[in-house]
Amino acid sequence: MNIGGGVSSGYTSYIASQAASKLDSRIKTKDYSKSSDEQLLDACKEFEAYFVEQIFKEMQKTVDVFKDGETNPNDSLVDFFKDSTIQELASTTTETQGLGLAQMLFEQMKRNYNME
Repeated sequence: MNIGGGVSSGYTSYIASQAASKLDSRIKTKDYSKSSDEQLLDACKEFEAYFVEQIFKEMQKTVDVFKDGETNPNDSLVDFFKDSTIQELASTTTETQGLGLAQMLFEQMKRNYNME
């Protein structure tokens, strides 16, 4: 079994941490009290997409545990495209059906910012 992960795992973790810090800085630097409903809902959908992406990545790890232990020189390239595909899938999931998390966040933020 290949549980380690090495360089490709480190690169994937680095990309995930960059995405999380980018999202965090966007949320902290923006004053949502002056946002339109559309902007606020977009921010909530972005958060939900990130949340779904993290769920998908954790699900993928459970499948990766069953690999036969052989390393492939193309693993880092596959990991890159796998991450891109998971991000796109999470975004599409949020836009088409979602979990309802974005809508709940949207309603809560409207109440918090007295935008009703």
